[in-house]
Amino acid sequence: MRRILIVGAGQAGLQLALGLQGRGYDVTLMSHRSPDEIRSGRVMSTQVMFHTALQHERGLGLHFWEDRAPRIERLGVSMAGTVAGRPGVRRVVDWAGRLDRCAQSVDQRLKMAGWLETFSERGGRVVVHGVAVSDLDFLAHRYDLVVIAAGKGELASLFARDPARSPYTAPQRCLALAYVHGLGPRPEHPEYDAVRCNFVPGVGELWVIPAFTASGRADILFWEGLPGGPLDVFRRAEDPGEHLARTLELMERFTPWEYGRATAVELTDAQATLTGRYTPAVREPVGVLPSGVPVLGAGDAVVLNDPVAAQGANSAAKCAAVYLAAITERGDAPFDAAWMRATFARWWAGARHATKWTNLMLGPLPVHVRDVLGAAAGLQPVADRFANGFDDPADFDEWFYDAAKAGHYVARARRPSTTRS
Repeated sequence: MRRILIVGAGQAGLQLALGLQGRGYDVTLMSHRSPDEIRSGRVMSTQVMFHTALQHERGLGLHFWEDRAPRIERLGVSMAGTVAGRPGVRRVVDWAGRLDRCAQSVDQRLKMAGWLETFSERGGRVVVHGVAVSDLDFLAHRYDLVVIAAGKGELASLFARDPARSPYTAPQRCLALAYVHGLGPRPEHPEYDAVRCNFVPGVGELWVIPAFTASGRADILFWEGLPGGPLDVFRRAEDPGEHLARTLELMERFTPWEYGRATAVELTDAQATLTGRYTPAVREPVGVLPSGVPVLGAGDAVVLNDPVAAQGANSAAKCAAVYLAAITERGDAPFDAAWMRATFARWWAGARHATKWTNLMLGPLPVHVRDVLGAAAGLQPVADRFANGFDDPADFDEWFYDAAKAGHYVARARRPSTTRS
């Protein structure tokens, strides 16, 4: 039986560990926190899992909260602007695209704690301990393969930044999120749940995400602000109540249509807020320990995207699925550096589309992109195709990035009997 060590108990690490466990591998998982510490700790992220990523979880029998989490049927876009003769900020664009298959969001405190307990209950070996490079170097020779799925801290330094694939050298957004109860229904469509991205040009974005947490149905209010701008006002050590008040003040100022249904919200718990910022980067997939042992990077350890395009957890799930298949196919052959690079390349073939899509969202939106978003308000096929691109970002290459292609597609969409082709 081949022995595999996985460091990191997030989406990629735990999904891979449980998948390998189910196929008979001897897996050790290292986490810096226990399930109880994860469950009772601060919220870890925002996340919207689209159909492809959810299918990977379902295939492993890990969809424990599916019947309780909101069924997200649409993805909407609003654009803030001003209208001549009317004071204040208005929605100048507003629509919702239909998802082909529902998306869902589960608080990762629930998910990762539950998955970690499941791994242990099924006989997996869990080591709760922070890991330094020296610790890993001591342990690595005991395993056939070491996978690093921890995207922060000392271990991330094992993987060199790839400048050709990493256009940014500084954080592009300051992040602030709050999980809340009590958000009112959207008046335009109270009959279904939708995740919505509110673009505020020159300021940032507000994502509103229906979710499930320990206390039931919740919504995530997530500001992504340009550094140094009016949203860059959250402090890391801020009191949760102050954080929520600041979130609502900014909603009232920049997205009053969202604030109107948020006047009665309250935090889901005392640990329901989070702030931060980080630099997006793609890193070399193979790290080398001081002893010369190669290790394979997974998920955020090697492809770290800003959450502005909702790709992080989806990309991690797809990474785990690719790595699971590659490890299984390897049989008894060695997991050498060449195999590691080939395995990463197999994942990157899809992950590069998520990174390209995210990087576009981080910059000023090109004129033709804003034109497409405006046109989608009156063209449901365009709105639907844009929404489903979050599940399959490769589709954006076919029509969205190039101004001529986008214009041609929108023109065809205006004709009767238009399809996505």
